[in-house]
Amino acid sequence: MAATKIETSGPKSLFSNEFLCNSTSLISRKRRTVKVRMPVAATATFTAIQMEAKLIELDSIKVIPETPVQFAVSGQVKVEYDAMEQMKELMFNWWDSSKTAVDAQRGVFLQLVSSDIDPRTGKAKVSKEAILDWSRDLPINVDKFVTHEASFILDCQSWVQPEKLHLEKRIFFTNKAYLPNETPMGLRELREKELREMRGNGEGVRVLSDRIYDYDVYNDLGNPDKGLEFARPDLGGQRRPYPRRCRTGRPSTNLDPKSESLENEMMPMYVPRDEAFSDGKRRTVDAGSRKGMMKNLLPFFKHSIEGDPINSFADINNLYKESRNRSKFPVESTANAFKFDPLNIVSNDEFGRFTLAGMNPISIERLKVFPPVSKLDPSIYGPTQSALREEHLISHLDGMSVQQAIEKKKLFTLDYHDVFLPFLSSINAHPNRKAYATRTIFLLTQFGTLKPIAIELSLPSMNPFKPSKQVITPPVDATSNWQWQLAKAHVCSNDSGAHELIQHWLRTHACMEPFIIAARRHLSVMHPIHKLLHPHMRYTMDINARARELLINADGIIESFFSTKECSMEITSLAYKNWRFDMESLPADLIRRGIAEQDPTEPHGIKLLIEDYPYANDGLLIWSAIERLVKDYVNHYYPDSNSIRSDSELNTWYYESINVGHADLRHETWWPKLSTPDDLVSILATLIWISSAKHAALNFGQYHYGGYVPVRPPYMRRLIPNEDDPEYSNFVSDPEGYFLSSLPSLKEMTSLLSVLDMLSTHSDVEEYLGDRKELSTWRGNPEIIEAFYRFSMEMKATEKEIDRRNSDPKLRNRCGAGVSPYQLLVPFSGPGVSCRGVPNSISI
Repeated sequence: MAATKIETSGPKSLFSNEFLCNSTSLISRKRRTVKVRMPVAATATFTAIQMEAKLIELDSIKVIPETPVQFAVSGQVKVEYDAMEQMKELMFNWWDSSKTAVDAQRGVFLQLVSSDIDPRTGKAKVSKEAILDWSRDLPINVDKFVTHEASFILDCQSWVQPEKLHLEKRIFFTNKAYLPNETPMGLRELREKELREMRGNGEGVRVLSDRIYDYDVYNDLGNPDKGLEFARPDLGGQRRPYPRRCRTGRPSTNLDPKSESLENEMMPMYVPRDEAFSDGKRRTVDAGSRKGMMKNLLPFFKHSIEGDPINSFADINNLYKESRNRSKFPVESTANAFKFDPLNIVSNDEFGRFTLAGMNPISIERLKVFPPVSKLDPSIYGPTQSALREEHLISHLDGMSVQQAIEKKKLFTLDYHDVFLPFLSSINAHPNRKAYATRTIFLLTQFGTLKPIAIELSLPSMNPFKPSKQVITPPVDATSNWQWQLAKAHVCSNDSGAHELIQHWLRTHACMEPFIIAARRHLSVMHPIHKLLHPHMRYTMDINARARELLINADGIIESFFSTKECSMEITSLAYKNWRFDMESLPADLIRRGIAEQDPTEPHGIKLLIEDYPYANDGLLIWSAIERLVKDYVNHYYPDSNSIRSDSELNTWYYESINVGHADLRHETWWPKLSTPDDLVSILATLIWISSAKHAALNFGQYHYGGYVPVRPPYMRRLIPNEDDPEYSNFVSDPEGYFLSSLPSLKEMTSLLSVLDMLSTHSDVEEYLGDRKELSTWRGNPEIIEAFYRFSMEMKATEKEIDRRNSDPKLRNRCGAGVSPYQLLVPFSGPGVSCRGVPNSISI
């Protein structure tokens, strides 16, 4: 983002200052020189109608004496338009009865506001309003950029002292960071006014042009008007705890008058104007959707017409293009155009590696107690004891007993027993959904890889004469080989659901939104912490709103393509009870899972028990760089604890994030305190980590690691038959056919691949970690600019170090024959599906 440069003229230069616009609604892209004899402060105040005005820039300003008591400051304002959005806004404002016809035609109000106060009135010095009437000036065939003339009338009796300039958006839009008690007197009232206007009170209907932030429970996921099967319980409250979301204020058409309407064909879901996707971001998301639809089109109709039995693995492999390095034809064939990009992941033998360097690398834990014990209520869910016994493991432990292996920290587990067991009765009631609650035990081998050595499969205890748990171990013959493959597929089905619902949606998207809402309500755009966090909050509320419409809603993508069906969001509510913000930093998470131990002699202060753990190894490089940047930044503005305590905006933000945004967990004692600069460093570093690297590691590998369904099925259609089951003879006679019939249909695979392709796509306007563009904000603070430059260089060094690691044959979890390199935490990427790149924020 370029800066706008302002210079004084005359015999004495009073100042030279740079400022820039850093909102989704104002994006400055060209450098201009503006000459002024008397410095003033500029405030751009928008009316409720905002017709996708993306760029406002003072092109030139000159002082024109008019009368002895007044003078005019004239300039040019450049506005970027989007024709489609412009038409939508005009229609929505025409429908909106809360706006008058005059308001809908006026366009944008601009006003110059001094950073000093008028001694006669005790208030800020302001110019008269300048109006951009683009309903009159805008041509029919509008170019992308349109320049408007603006003239400001100033009272000479007020503007008698030179002040610094501030170009500000809506109430104000300033580049310089001020703590609340350091705000210039002329801007304090506007600073407070802006925040008051952005805070909702839980009432009223929102329109697209609003900038109002409020909280609500998740009461908009169901649609009982379509039928009771589409009703979903509200999430948020004592019964079903959940993070809060941004209130849309959309009137409900549902049977429940307290809920908000999810589906409204006339109006899109509301997100505050500053949170909406930019044109470039929206175009990329839409293009990704069209791309997925085109690839899905031919296979979808083919399998809809012909039926979709899977006769062999070749039927699945035919969904993908021939690998580029084997193709004999430089020009893609027409048939290939409707196929999906090839994948390197075609082997179930990488089951253990995926827990360390796959789509979900944050669920693996060290086994500390054997046999494992459930924490569920035994009066409801049956005995808490596991069916796993030492005899299941002993032959795979390289001469160790189970206890010795635990003491030597060689055993690890992927445990989804308590996550899925409460919901299996509902899931398995569906004719085409069958699931277990799984536990998998892994041995850490001498080569640093994880080897699966036992899988426990649990069902609800329905029949006292039939065991509800079974243990499957590595194969010894052909029959047990297919049972082992089916067991691993069921584990991966559990892992797919847990990844999408808990690790990805809940722990990044949903849990970040309350912090963002509270920041917009209580941290002024002038606040240094707001400026630090702004790139990491961008677009998250918009993508979460889209998720409520398409992804996590009743009969949405999650319910359609994963095993959890209508239980999906209740599973996340149960998991939220165990969520802890103080365990969300990377080091704390690794220690909590028993994967690492504190060790001050190590470079990052912790020692990994699995030395070749690509997610953790690469993540610690990024985490440490984030922590250093935040520490330098915080210590500049907050030298001691008194400065923390005296910042009312900061303390109110953090208090509301906990007590309103995460209200259902507000009484937990684990919430970090905010008393010292070190406390603030830890809180901010955790938020930046979650919104950038953690989300990237969980999101952008979905197509690469989840796109080959036989290896990672999103759900299974059949259980594993026992010898006394009627299906057992069919399984024994055709085990491959039984396995293939357990997978989703070909039609469902093509739809899933389209979704995963879209979710894994980087936009061409992506802003990556270490690529901060608005450094002129801190022009007067060279130590802050130096810290950002140092961070950027660390991200480039991280990229080189990850490339080096991916070429090291000693690191078998990321290098070797047929082993795909782990690149998800490489900071930078080009557009498209690259399986690399760490954007600043959660925006897809």
